[in-house]
Amino acid sequence: MSTAQFATASNYLMAAATAIVALGFVAYVAQWALTRSRVPAQGATSADVAGGIGGSLTTLAVVLLGGGIVARGLAAHRVPWGNMYEFGCAGVFVALTAYLILVRAWSIDWIGAAVTGFGATVLGASMLVYVPAGPLVPALHSYWLVIHVLAAMISGSAFLIGAIASALFLVKQGAERRGVPGSGFIATLPASSDIDRLAFRVTAFAFPIWTFAALIAGPIWAQYAWGRYWGWDPKEVWAFITWVVYAGYLHARATSGWKGRAAAVLALVGFGCFLFNFVGVNLFVGGLHSYAK
Repeated sequence: MSTAQFATASNYLMAAATAIVALGFVAYVAQWALTRSRVPAQGATSADVAGGIGGSLTTLAVVLLGGGIVARGLAAHRVPWGNMYEFGCAGVFVALTAYLILVRAWSIDWIGAAVTGFGATVLGASMLVYVPAGPLVPALHSYWLVIHVLAAMISGSAFLIGAIASALFLVKQGAERRGVPGSGFIATLPASSDIDRLAFRVTAFAFPIWTFAALIAGPIWAQYAWGRYWGWDPKEVWAFITWVVYAGYLHARATSGWKGRAAAVLALVGFGCFLFNFVGVNLFVGGLHSYAK
């Protein structure tokens, strides 16, 4: 296949994956709506069927996204995460893959609607900043592009799952405090203590990887590209702010026994900083990382 054919194939695969993820989101929402209780019913229920469809569609979307990312790389003759469009697509691929792995390991399909909804939103928004496959700007010609960005995507995927768990923890804890019966959407959620534990585990996993991406690999690459390790560029600053918020979250939980609402809110603030660093800084703030648009 020619470069142009790989680029076309990538575009079609990305578009198909976006549609499939959106359908998976609809299926997971249907599962939430159809669930009446967490008590297992005899035989497969309509909610089980909807959840199975959602899982199958998410798996298919991961396969299509993977194919689209590979085709994009072959079209551009480089790793396919050199701009916002490519990072968005690759980031969603990593996030959905992480979700599917954790579904098998920890049965967290109850966050399926939130993960696929976020993924469909990011993929759709990435189309708005689409750029044709092409060469990288000089500053990105480094193997640190692979290391730094891959670490950021892995940690960001875990932060996403942690943020979703934190948000659902607030919902579940509020219901438990009010004594709301376990039915409907609330019934699909585990006990608030279990949700809180999941949020902590994935955030604790992500933090050292983010530390490496933002405070080790990033500065080393900056020295290679611009001749200095740190220059208070907006993206560097917000990467550090994100690190500080998550460091505070983990430190508070480890030393002060923070659990519950305060910890969940802090985790959501951290993910908000992460998102602003990716979207807000790239689109609305100038700096040396403006090439990421």
